[in-house]
Amino acid sequence: MIKFRNHIGTIGISTSYLRQLISDTAESCFGVAGMNVYGAKQGVSAVLRKNDPTKGVLIRQDDDEIVVDLHITVTYGLNVGAIVDSIIHKVNYVLTDQAGVNVKSVNVYVDEMTN
Repeated sequence: MIKFRNHIGTIGISTSYLRQLISDTAESCFGVAGMNVYGAKQGVSAVLRKNDPTKGVLIRQDDDEIVVDLHITVTYGLNVGAIVDSIIHKVNYVLTDQAGVNVKSVNVYVDEMTN
C-alpha cells in the first residue's frame, strides 16, 4: 500500500493496482514487445505464476512521490530513445491523471531487443 498525505488526510492506493496500471500503460506504447522479470522476488513470482501481468514494474515511495522502474523488451530496428521517452511521458501522465499520484521519476531499462 502506498500512502500519501494531502490537505484532507491520508490516501492509500494498492501497489497491485498501480503496478497493473503502469504495466498496461507501458505495454500499450509503440515498440514495446513486452515486460521483463527483474530481481529475485519477481523471479520467484514468475515461476509460480506463469503469466504475471505486472512483471518488470518496481515501485518505490519517496516521501509523497513515487519512483517507477520499468524493465522492458523493445522491437529491434526502432528508435529506442523515442520509445523510452514515450513510455516515460505516458506513464507519468496516467499516474497523475488516473491515480492522482505525484511521480518523482520513471526509469526505463531496456533489457532486451527482439525481432
